[in-house]
Amino acid sequence: MRFLKIAYLNLAFYAAFFAFSLAAIPALTLFMVLCALVFPRRYVMKRLRRVISWWGWVVIHLYVLSFSLVQIKHEGIVKRDAKGPFIFVCNHRSVSDAFYMALLPLEVVQVVNVWPFRIPILGIVAKLAGYISLWETPFEEFAAKTSQLLRDGVSIVAFPEGTRSRDQLVGQFHSAIFRVALETKIPIVPLCITGSENIPPIGSLLLRPGCIRIRQLTPIAWEEYGHMNPYTLKNHMRQIIIDETAVMEK
Repeated sequence: MRFLKIAYLNLAFYAAFFAFSLAAIPALTLFMVLCALVFPRRYVMKRLRRVISWWGWVVIHLYVLSFSLVQIKHEGIVKRDAKGPFIFVCNHRSVSDAFYMALLPLEVVQVVNVWPFRIPILGIVAKLAGYISLWETPFEEFAAKTSQLLRDGVSIVAFPEGTRSRDQLVGQFHSAIFRVALETKIPIVPLCITGSENIPPIGSLLLRPGCIRIRQLTPIAWEEYGHMNPYTLKNHMRQIIIDETAVMEK
């Protein structure tokens, strides 16, 4: 029975995913080209980032085709009229984690590993939208890009572990995004993800049934963390996420 559930889940999801992508990507590309011919660059970039979020939102909701074999529950997600921008800091369990950021109703840019930029078409779109590869960007350039985005009102989503966890534990955090937070005085928002580690598991594209939970914690203002150095701040944020994910999994 479990084999049949897994087979059905993957057939349903991937069939819908490729059908939707084949129809949506050309249409959205044409839409963005037309926008670029008419509107200013800042407007076009905002629309492009919303298009990426919309595409991701549809992809994760294709799980509905699995008849609840995969569930997605989100708690405390910021409202569309929230006074941002924010720096969202997330733990990282799956390659699918980046898609769940589509639940954020804000204009966002993600700080990612190298591999997403190597995906055909999607990698090009991510670069055009200003997504940043942390490993390929010197810190000075990284700080300049993220600071400018924040000044423009664009929120940043970062996975400071750098790569997905192999044992469901929260790995050590890199300090780059926390150095930017201290310089820009932007509120930091912890995002805790559980249940995504087998959707799909490491080294496979085979989705398995499960329940994914995304919980946003209360934003932490600069007044609360400004006295810390980057090393202390990253460890403080890591401990917050460790504690909360433990609660979520009980």
